[in-house]
Amino acid sequence: MEALYLLIPLSVVVVFIALWVYFTASDSGQFDDLVGPGLRVLQDDDTPPEAPAPPAPQRE
Repeated sequence: MEALYLLIPLSVVVVFIALWVYFTASDSGQFDDLVGPGLRVLQDDDTPPEAPAPPAPQRE
């Protein structure tokens, strides 16, 4: 029975810490776009990037 005197307040503290972490992440925009990153993985981008153009000759 004495263990409950420790475990109940400890569990309440853990719940408040978890809520604080969740709301802090929510306020910072962590959960704004949950679908976009998953869809970006599926986009076909197999084309090689364009080579940069050679520098133009300088006139003197």
